Amino acid sequence: MYNKKVAVVIKDDLLPWQKLNVVAFLAGSIAIEFPETHGEKFITADHKTFLPFIKHPTLVYKAESSEKLQRAFQRAKDRELAIGIYTQQLFDTRSGEENVLEIAKHTADQLDLVGIIVYGENKKVDKALDGLKYHE
Repeated sequence: MYNKKVAVVIKDDLLPWQKLNVVAFLAGSIAIEFPETHGEKFITADHKTFLPFIKHPTLVYKAESSEKLQRAFQRAKDRELAIGIYTQQLFDTRSGEENVLEIAKHTADQLDLVGIIVYGENKKVDKALDGLKYHE
């Protein structure tokens, strides 16, 4: 049993392609920052190798409003969880460098969040996201 988990929270009013894009970018951020989240490579019976998964449970929640997303963000910060962010403005950028410059324009409390990812102890993640429903 795992004692940590990964959870993504996405604004529910995003377009389907935007939701998938946000989840993909945020999941990558956890894998990059925390090598201990990496599972093992998959190797088939004929010795073909495939990329590993994130080994911790990964749950996707919806935030029905900006306020609910901000509440989860604040609660995750208060619990000192690892947090990744995705803002509305990042849909208009075209490179990693532009992403960094865009985020640097804002304080943490000014971010126009459309998605976050949190990683940490199960109980802390559950408390931070209390009241949110799983994404359908």
